[in-house]
Amino acid sequence: MTMKAAVLGDNGPEIRDMPVPEPGPTEVLVRVCAASLNRADLLIAAGGRHGFHSHSGQPIGLEWAGEVVSAGPDAGGYKPGDRVMCSGNGGFAEYAVADHRRCFPVPEGMEWTTATCYPVALRTMTDAVLINGRMKAGDAVMILGASSGVGLLGMQIAKRRGASLVIGTSTTEARRSRLAEFGADHAIDPTAEGWADKVLELTGGRGVDVIVDMLSGPYINDALSCTAYEGRIVNVGRLAGQMGEFNFDLHALRRIHYIGVTFRTRTVEDVAAINEVVQRDVWPDFEAGHYSLPIDRTMPLMQIREALDEMKANTHFGKIAVTPGN
Repeated sequence: MTMKAAVLGDNGPEIRDMPVPEPGPTEVLVRVCAASLNRADLLIAAGGRHGFHSHSGQPIGLEWAGEVVSAGPDAGGYKPGDRVMCSGNGGFAEYAVADHRRCFPVPEGMEWTTATCYPVALRTMTDAVLINGRMKAGDAVMILGASSGVGLLGMQIAKRRGASLVIGTSTTEARRSRLAEFGADHAIDPTAEGWADKVLELTGGRGVDVIVDMLSGPYINDALSCTAYEGRIVNVGRLAGQMGEFNFDLHALRRIHYIGVTFRTRTVEDVAAINEVVQRDVWPDFEAGHYSLPIDRTMPLMQIREALDEMKANTHFGKIAVTPGN
């Protein structure tokens, strides 16, 4: 049995006929109903490695939702017919396999294109805001690069968990104007001169307790200057650059905890541990419908190249989804 799948070819992603994968003992085979794009997909589409996987000639796509077709004997109780949203490798296809520890059940009534937006964001922002950011009720939180799906969810998690102040940044006025819909008390342009002073003003000179940084590059020193003493900066992404000057004296002076995180080198056991925190601290609000993510556009799987180009152009707000049409 074959399927249509997006694979990394010699000249970038291309649609090919591929064998339908077989689930391993701890995996589920999922009929993909929708998949969504993440920034890491751009790295993979350009031929880069992502974590433990090399994707050349293999289906690509890190996030999808669909219906379980079959399950291994140790697949966490999932069974055919279950609705799941997954992360892993190979989601830009008609079928994909995922370890059960990389799956969440789809809440009743949730559409596929909505469900596919959440697996990566739920884990990433639970890990960044709550686990590594150690956010507690009353903390002030800032998301650097807040208009992505992951950033929008991070602001909502912070707000629902009792943050006293939530600041989101975006480089365009159109995006900043919408951040309040997703939990931001204030929206700031990080390219504007003196933006860190504005953060200090908003926090009464104290600075924010937690910064989730998805930009890096040239923004780090300003971020250091508006972090509270003994605050936490959690480096999730490097959209503005992987290299930059770092003010070590300012870092030490404010006794800042600077934490780098990624899922590229995490094991499924690591993911399972994060899932426990998601289920305990975030899932009840998620299942009750208190979180939302905008879908900027939905495109057919056959246009995966165009979808990736749209993400690279960085004109979208929220998520880009693709559907295989099966």
